[in-house]
Amino acid sequence: MLKAIVFDLDNTLVDFMAMKRVAIEAGVDAMLDAGIELERSEIKLRIDEIYRARGIEYQQVFDDLIFGIFQRIDHRILAAGIIAYRRSREAALKPYPQVTATLMALLKRGVKLAVLSDAPSREAWLRLCHVNLHHIISIAVTFDDTGERKPSPKPFLKVLELLEVMPSEALMVGDWAERDIVGAKSVGMRTAFARYGDTFNTTNHGADYDLQDISELLKIVDEHRLEDYPLIS
Repeated sequence: MLKAIVFDLDNTLVDFMAMKRVAIEAGVDAMLDAGIELERSEIKLRIDEIYRARGIEYQQVFDDLIFGIFQRIDHRILAAGIIAYRRSREAALKPYPQVTATLMALLKRGVKLAVLSDAPSREAWLRLCHVNLHHIISIAVTFDDTGERKPSPKPFLKVLELLEVMPSEALMVGDWAERDIVGAKSVGMRTAFARYGDTFNTTNHGADYDLQDISELLKIVDEHRLEDYPLIS
């Protein structure tokens, strides 16, 4: 029986990369207006290099950018970039279509829900609260909880422990095959690939299900119930 569904957060529940692009553009505009004398393309190239080196969750990317340009921190330019980034981020961060309705329908079916993310705990909960999913999801396992990132089995085993379910009773939904799908399968969970959030043009994800829309989870849950409790003819 399928008792629980675990979701990756970024690019599975919320369109993280779209938000990131919009927020970075706004921050670059503000820093250009405040006095950075570089071509936009050069600034964006430097930002991309910092993220590649530090990870997409790195919180001081503008600090590193400005220090690399001036060999010191210009707090006027830094503040302009941060404020513009935050304002744009708040406006741009949204759940994918049907996310809220699907999660509510899953709860009504008695399915336990959780999030498993490589983001820091503070950032994960800020995103969940911003899109009002914290009223639906109360369990979120992040990098801070185990010190290891997917596909390590530790985060998956931790979320299963908190949900109080066996691996075979849980389904992992994620957009990153090498992390979400591989990690979940390694501990015996069922898996669903969030095709709608895929940013890698993945062809062979190896998941049990391929989701074009998150609402397809409802059919999967209902099919499992029919398998467990077949109709008597």
